[in-house]
Amino acid sequence: MKHLILLSLLLLLAACGRGVPDQARIVVAGDSVMAWNRSAGASVADQLQMRLGEPVGDVSLPLAKVMGGAGPLNIPSQLEGVRVAHVVVNGGANDLTSCECGQCGPVLNRLISEDGTQGAIPALVADLRRRGSQVIWADYYTSPKYAGTACEPRYKVLEARLGRMAAQDAGVTLADMDDVFRPDDLTLFAADKTHPSAKGSGRIADLVAPLLSR
Repeated sequence: MKHLILLSLLLLLAACGRGVPDQARIVVAGDSVMAWNRSAGASVADQLQMRLGEPVGDVSLPLAKVMGGAGPLNIPSQLEGVRVAHVVVNGGANDLTSCECGQCGPVLNRLISEDGTQGAIPALVADLRRRGSQVIWADYYTSPKYAGTACEPRYKVLEARLGRMAAQDAGVTLADMDDVFRPDDLTLFAADKTHPSAKGSGRIADLVAPLLSR
């Protein structure tokens, strides 16, 4: 019961500030990496808004999945009906928690095929492209919790497949958070050594902001 109460409080707190402002041309979607620090006004969307000087929508939520998850805990559902110039999105980590670190092949294949053309992620991206959105897929950084463990390779596989997907469409960009994160720099991470600190969310915003040309 205590776990359910804590989970409910976490989701309630994380939901504060979610939404798409009128006239927003940018929307951030995805899981807790995007949503973290929202209560402090320092999430990725918050910091993009400060850097760009314009409203930025935010529909991300902790625990959200690409496959599964009810309502806004499903990343495609977060973006249902959204039509904007740019969508910044991540996802897949919570899907991969369903498998043992060294045995994630089937889940990875359902998320995105080896050539990057099939699976739940390419289907979501293709849908967003049909709506006219440019898509920036934000690939995960390596966190201190997983660096050097048996879990790290599955994220490298995901990154390689996302790169192949992005290479096939000029309207899709892969933003690799490892370009601005180091797992040994603990100032970039929250106390759990998994999620970004406010500084870390700022690094993600710095990575993405130049890609959001008008």
